[in-house]
Amino acid sequence: MSTPTLEFLGTATTILRLGPFTLLTDPNFLHRGQRAYLGKGLVSKRLTDPSRQVEDLPDLDAVLLSHLHGDHFDRVARRGLDRSLPVLTTPHAAKRLQGWGFEGADGLDTWRSRTLERDGLGLRVTAMPGRHGPGIADRLLPPVMGSVLELDTGTGRPLRIYISGDTLYRPWLREVRERCGPIDAAVVHLGGTRVLGLLVTMDDRQGADLVELLEPAVTVPIHYDDYPVFRSPLADFVATWKRRGLPGELRLVQRGQTISLDPR
Repeated sequence: MSTPTLEFLGTATTILRLGPFTLLTDPNFLHRGQRAYLGKGLVSKRLTDPSRQVEDLPDLDAVLLSHLHGDHFDRVARRGLDRSLPVLTTPHAAKRLQGWGFEGADGLDTWRSRTLERDGLGLRVTAMPGRHGPGIADRLLPPVMGSVLELDTGTGRPLRIYISGDTLYRPWLREVRERCGPIDAAVVHLGGTRVLGLLVTMDDRQGADLVELLEPAVTVPIHYDDYPVFRSPLADFVATWKRRGLPGELRLVQRGQTISLDPR
């Protein structure tokens, strides 16, 4: 079986190649200077360019969408993506996407799974819990999910990848490992995003807490420098990782680069 890889396009947008499957995550194709709508009248101007355009994408088996925010599913994606593709996301986002004509949008409640099949292999996608905002502020933000992807490797134990989504660290995220088993690779949304002074994505400290909690074999940080609302740069997470001696291996990826997710 081919090496599992992650190609980083920017923000939380990646192309995952897992065995015969190719998935796109959180499609954000706005260019530098364009504004992403964050809801409740809030916008943020993108500081970077994505490494690919919609028309440059490979053939996809599905889109994995953590939640419906303008820096995770933008107007370019809405215009350009194939509307028949499966979009695995929250029930809240699926309802909106179906209204836009995305007939393959599939809303997953927490802990519910869908399995993709290709070439005699299966890829199970399970929705994980998430909390986008602190306290009652979470009710003002769209529901968010993490996800665990389990690829049938034919060896009896699946390759298991966790994608955090835009969640804050909470101790109950230990259930991800308790319910699913050891994590081979964790793709962690960072940035320390602040909206109206409130922290709504993990900063370096919370990201480190999550790594300590889940103990993935490999950690790949994304979602950290594309918008002014991101206040915690990647360098902070790298420094915190070294200071705290976190478990597993830290693998960094730049826009346009592809890295292996193989824990070996």
